[in-house]
Amino acid sequence: MTDEDLIAAARAAADDAYAPYSRFPVGAALRFADGSVVTGANVENASYGLALCAETVAVAKAMAGGVRGGLEAVAVTGPGREPLTPCGRCRQVLNELAALGGTDPEVLCVGPDEVRRTKLSALLPHAFGPASLD
Repeated sequence: MTDEDLIAAARAAADDAYAPYSRFPVGAALRFADGSVVTGANVENASYGLALCAETVAVAKAMAGGVRGGLEAVAVTGPGREPLTPCGRCRQVLNELAALGGTDPEVLCVGPDEVRRTKLSALLPHAFGPASLD
């Protein structure tokens, strides 16, 4: 799967977002070394603090499906004017999944006219992870 395909999967996932309060549908797509792709969309709640971000939903789906390593790339997209980056919580959740496979995935932050590429480690330097507990 190409990066363009991954971005398209994230955009398609955003179509399934439940965002009646913010009206800010977000989609995420995770690509793994085995070629599998897992997507997620944000899910809001009337009790705002209980909302789930698209990246967190995708990670939960991957983990529930037994996917625990080989995270290569993440694409995140939303309706804003600028490329969308994962929030701090999502960076931490992505870091946990990446650490299980010893990877530092590329994060494609997608906007309407631009894709910013960065490594997860650049978005979350000096991350707390499984190795921190040793």
